[in-house]
Amino acid sequence: MKFKIILAILLSAAAAGGYYYYNQQQIAAEIVTYDTAPVERMDLVKTVSATGTVQPRDSVEVSSKITARIKEVLVEENDEVRAGQTVAILDGKDFEAKRDQARFRLTNAEQKLTRIRRLYDIGAKSREELEDAEYEYDTAKSLLEETESDVAETVIVSPMDGVVVGEPKTAGSMATQGSDNPTVIMRIADLSEKQIKAKVDETDIGAVKVNQAATFTVDAFPEDEFDAYVTKISQTDTANSWDVDKSSSTSSNAVIYYYVTLAAPDPRNMLLPAMTARLDIIVGEVKNAMCVPIAALKTDNQGSYVEKVTHDEKTKSDVAERVYVDAGLYGEEYVEITVKKGSLLDGDEVSVSYESEAKKESAQRMPRRMPPM
Repeated sequence: MKFKIILAILLSAAAAGGYYYYNQQQIAAEIVTYDTAPVERMDLVKTVSATGTVQPRDSVEVSSKITARIKEVLVEENDEVRAGQTVAILDGKDFEAKRDQARFRLTNAEQKLTRIRRLYDIGAKSREELEDAEYEYDTAKSLLEETESDVAETVIVSPMDGVVVGEPKTAGSMATQGSDNPTVIMRIADLSEKQIKAKVDETDIGAVKVNQAATFTVDAFPEDEFDAYVTKISQTDTANSWDVDKSSSTSSNAVIYYYVTLAAPDPRNMLLPAMTARLDIIVGEVKNAMCVPIAALKTDNQGSYVEKVTHDEKTKSDVAERVYVDAGLYGEEYVEITVKKGSLLDGDEVSVSYESEAKKESAQRMPRRMPPM
């Protein structure tokens, strides 16, 4: 009998302990907490990232208007040159011989014309003979001008002030004329002013405008940041894919890019042509804006809102209040907001947690149950 009483007491104590533990668990489960972040004032910047190539703003390929062997090259790589300076000489023996022949022909034509004109004046020659002599003279004169021009083209001069970039062709090489693929004797570039030709994705190109500022880095100087600004935005994509006839083979899934040109001042002359520039183009900027983390911005059928979180000391729970806002500029991690309905001050905590509406309603409808006895 005594054993049964003790057993009953132990069972009652265990049940009471179990109920107390369960009740504490239920209370703990009802305590709501949120991951929060403060509302902050900050300068917010939105950028578009792109990759481009450093180029001289002005450059030229020096080639020949005649086909001849290079006799002499008067400059070397990295030499500074001036517009009109002789930079190379071609072998002009054949052209000089043709010029001398043209001079001799012109002299004969001139003498013949003088003789025919004198005879024509006294009636000894016909009008037709005079016109033939005049034609021969004009033809000989044109031929001389052409050959003299060819001789002049054997002297290659720089068309601009700049620097010889890359190794010029060597003496003895053949310089070939042509409009499609002429021989490039040397390249000259004005390295005092540089630019960047970058490719911007079609999803970002709408935000890029002329005169927007940018910063960029190059691998050669990873610790240095350079400034630039947008000077030109191409009106066609890099592959001209809008031209169906010319781009029929282009995949419809290909990413579309547009060329954006930026001026890149380089007073220290650190940048070299063909360096890869990694750009951040500043497409939006606000000062001292009210901002929250992007993760704090939520939406429902009434619009965008944040959950302002306060702590209730009585229930030991966090209480969330919806404050409806208008979103402004988006940065990488933060978004600018203006309060539309409700109250929100600098330093207030907002929730960066996310819980679906269905899950909230389910939790609210869930009844409390006693543990089985």
